[in-house]
Amino acid sequence: MALTETTQIPLGSKAPDFSLPDAVSGRIMSLDDLMGKNGTLVMFICNHCPFVVHIRSKLVELAEKYKEKGIQFIAISSNDADNYPADAPEFMKELALSMSFPFPYLYDESQVVAKAYNAACTPDFSLFDSDSKCVYRGRLDGSTPGNGVPLTGVDLTAALDAMLRGQPNLVNQLPSVGCNIKWKK
Repeated sequence: MALTETTQIPLGSKAPDFSLPDAVSGRIMSLDDLMGKNGTLVMFICNHCPFVVHIRSKLVELAEKYKEKGIQFIAISSNDADNYPADAPEFMKELALSMSFPFPYLYDESQVVAKAYNAACTPDFSLFDSDSKCVYRGRLDGSTPGNGVPLTGVDLTAALDAMLRGQPNLVNQLPSVGCNIKWKK
């Protein structure tokens, strides 16, 4: 596992469009289909990364809470499933169903979407406002596997709440850290 940080993209960047299959339903879903009324969080995750495993329950909790506030969460896995079979769509579906993901779990087999979002690690978070402009590109919180910091979601929650209040972008955005995306060779 190579510890990797989020690539900071300029705040105000427009969310790149995509059309990807949902691992659960098999339907092709686009960004336009999924955008939340008040904002959208695009998360690059995968099944096997210990950093993602560590925070999955918090992601489900936050997605449930913010769905009621018009924020749509979208999970995308872009890992090379040929070399990392635990991240294959059939296992994505199994995980999404077992954890009752309240968000779609999309598969980016070509890795084009990850590249369009400059995604670098899992987990990787990009928060877009109702105009599809990036307002946050950072971490969930300071908790990582084994570091003893409580899992609270405080950084992402602050960004979500600030966006909902129409407050300016947070200036001090700390990058997420995790496993690097498993790129195809």
